Amino acid sequence: MSPLDLSVDELLTTTRAVRKRLDLTRPVGRDVIEECLTLAVQAPTGRNRQHWDFLFVTDPQQRAALADLYRAGLTSPREPAASSTVNRGDTAGWERIADSAHHLFEHLHEVPVLVVPCVRVADRKDLDWPVRRANVYGSIFPAVWQFMLAARSRGLGTAWTTPHLQYEQEAAELLGIPYATVVQTALIPLAYTIGTDFRPGPRVAAAEVAHWDRW
Repeated sequence: MSPLDLSVDELLTTTRAVRKRLDLTRPVGRDVIEECLTLAVQAPTGRNRQHWDFLFVTDPQQRAALADLYRAGLTSPREPAASSTVNRGDTAGWERIADSAHHLFEHLHEVPVLVVPCVRVADRKDLDWPVRRANVYGSIFPAVWQFMLAARSRGLGTAWTTPHLQYEQEAAELLGIPYATVVQTALIPLAYTIGTDFRPGPRVAAAEVAHWDRW
């Protein structure tokens, strides 16, 4: 598929978390997924080692079961979500975000592709150490973002979600992932978007988050 005619800056500022504008009726071909993945594997990674994999869930029954784990992660979490006292940006937009998230909650099983980025580890105890944990997740985040950018450039939408990780072991059993040595990092819905006219989101000014030499 031909990429959208977006400049680099337009691509970087309009790759949004898409939930309500995912086209649930249009199939996503394996060829376009593989194009995005080919670009994703070019992302920088620590020590030039790619200890990660992408699992693409397209089977309707598998998607439905995975979506149920996502919903369980929201309605019956095993551990509380992290709270934050930081209040930045468009606070009035939280109502829109909540509405968008509820839409995804109800329709996730209908999204044609669910992407589960994973990282291989020698031992899950690596996640107990801050530096090792940073290395584990830092190794895949650039690739995931590059995949999302490639998807956007081809008229596809994505959104980073993590609720299903509350039931990661059950998801591993469902998907045949070796839980002891492979860590799931997210669940990303992937579908063509309804329209491609996305705009930059409301954000704080760069000067508000910049610190020079000292905090």
